[in-house]
Amino acid sequence: MSADPVFRLWERTNINVVLRVKLDRFVLAIMAGVALAWVFPHAARGQGGVILDYLSTAGIFLIFFVYGLKLSTDKFMLGMKNWRLHILVQATTFLLFPLVALAFYPFIQSTEHEILWLGLFFMAAVPSTVASSVIMVSIAKGNIPAAIFNASISGIIGIILTPLWMGMFMQQSGAGFDFTGIYLRLFLGIILPVIIGLTMRRKWYAYALKYSRESSTFDKSVILLIVYKSFARSFNDAVFETILITDLVYLAVIVTGVFFLVYGIVYGISGILKFSRDDRITALFCGSQKSLVHGTVFSSVLFAGFHAAGLILLPLMLFHAWQIFVISILASRYGGNKIHPENN
Repeated sequence: MSADPVFRLWERTNINVVLRVKLDRFVLAIMAGVALAWVFPHAARGQGGVILDYLSTAGIFLIFFVYGLKLSTDKFMLGMKNWRLHILVQATTFLLFPLVALAFYPFIQSTEHEILWLGLFFMAAVPSTVASSVIMVSIAKGNIPAAIFNASISGIIGIILTPLWMGMFMQQSGAGFDFTGIYLRLFLGIILPVIIGLTMRRKWYAYALKYSRESSTFDKSVILLIVYKSFARSFNDAVFETILITDLVYLAVIVTGVFFLVYGIVYGISGILKFSRDDRITALFCGSQKSLVHGTVFSSVLFAGFHAAGLILLPLMLFHAWQIFVISILASRYGGNKIHPENN
């Protein structure tokens, strides 16, 4: 167990239940949010929609402000040394994933397929998870400092690369894409609160750790709000009425296949590079996950006003549920020494 208090807190409050309750409840809550949007879509219209926008904007700011408070700079700097591992993880997150998604582009046959593919590509272009990656690496007894570094730097890189990737195709779909406005909103909504949190870290760090469980609940609540808002607007515009059930089934199969393909490629490359057991675990877990937090935040900026924003979020939500299921099982088995990544 790490001596850092943040990991003691994570292990005490999360590890004993993360595989059994909390993450599963969050997936169920997301499903409930989508169902609520279907039953009560009109709450996202007019003045109600404006209120939801303000609430989600304030919630996003607070999420990243608290993230800045809890960012362990010492662990972050310690994790910078393993450059081969970092290159593999970030290349997987922002290059391999998008290239795999691009392979499905020639199969687009309709406008509805194009929107689903945009969602798949958006899933592939968003950063890796932050807390989830570090927690799972800790459970599996991997390289925790490297996990902190990669999880943290992934969000920063994503602010630059995710809009660039999406900008290549959003114009073709008819959605407006103003790079200057998008980067300004991402800076104000993500970078600025992190900077403010870092400047106040000395005074409020212990306080942020003490209420880590409550802040995690708040993060999930903001995600659910954005999910509800996005899907309610899509239901209002009858976007899902044009999507066939078979297309959604195919999408779920593709998302599952993408996860296993990327996981297998990272597993093979980390073996070729002769990574240690700890580094291979970190590469596998940090490289194969996608952040629902960053995805929902980015979607509220990149697809603001886009009628199919809910549909674009769907592949990421499916991927999130699947990665929780698989990575939780693998982390538990690695940590219990039931399997080793060298001979898995």
